[in-house]
Amino acid sequence: MKILLACNAGMSTSLLVQKMRKEAASQGIDATIDAEPLGPALEDVQDYDVLMLGPQIKYAEGDAKEAADGKVPVRVIAMADYGRMNAKKILADAQKAIEEGC
Repeated sequence: MKILLACNAGMSTSLLVQKMRKEAASQGIDATIDAEPLGPALEDVQDYDVLMLGPQIKYAEGDAKEAADGKVPVRVIAMADYGRMNAKKILADAQKAIEEGC
């Protein structure tokens, strides 16, 4: 499973990525989890199984879905989960998005 998180600057998202990697490992999930600023993420989205947008860039959901071209699900991380760095919930949301598809 390959998860891409997109954000503005990347400070809090890089911390979230670290927590999500630890959570995936603790659950025995083989996952690649990366974070990129919005621009590069839109270029790389099709290399991943899901694109998770930080709530601060929810405005870019339409652009992200266009870049994903119906091939990769795009979801916005819930503000509360992002603020609490709830890696377990965000990882579960990413898995659900992959299962549901676009």
